Amino acid sequence: MGDTPSIKRICVFCGSRRGARPEYTATARQLGKVMVSQGIGLVYGGGSIGLMREIADAVLREKGEVIGVIPHALVSKEFAHAGLTELRVVSSMHERKAMMAELSDAFIAMPGGFGTFDELFEILTWAQLGLHTKPIGLLNTDGYFDLLLAFIQHVLKERFIQTKHRRLIMTSHDPEKLLAEIIRCTPPAKIPRLIDWKET
Repeated sequence: MGDTPSIKRICVFCGSRRGARPEYTATARQLGKVMVSQGIGLVYGGGSIGLMREIADAVLREKGEVIGVIPHALVSKEFAHAGLTELRVVSSMHERKAMMAELSDAFIAMPGGFGTFDELFEILTWAQLGLHTKPIGLLNTDGYFDLLLAFIQHVLKERFIQTKHRRLIMTSHDPEKLLAEIIRCTPPAKIPRLIDWKET
């Protein structure tokens, strides 16, 4: 890994539902188990429902660290997980995303809905703006993100993003392979910082 900082915690974005296929749940559990086997803790949205619960419980079963970050308004609606290593309750969704990013050394998006897409694209935008150089992975369970990846390729072809920005996304359907790629990832050549954190 050279001068690359070690990956101690990964922020996982995923659905507050389990989705239509059992593969989504199975892969969430597998990812949690593989993370702990590599000594990596989990940062996530703090909920006790859907794939959020599945990955949190998988890490906890393996005696790994789980930090949840959840806005006060969602504590009851998402049934905040009461068994985590640490649960941080914040005042807003914006604060939630900023804290999750601050606590993490890398990011993985699993299948999910609008909230997952929002989190993924915001962290990609922050990388594009030069605010961080942390690895970003897409766990493409059962081809869930195939259409999204095709659209991103279309965006690249239409010249609304550059090749270096497309390369910010690592993709695999296999949790172990994706994690290995993230661990050995060399940060990209520094992208000029267009804005500062206080301007976000």
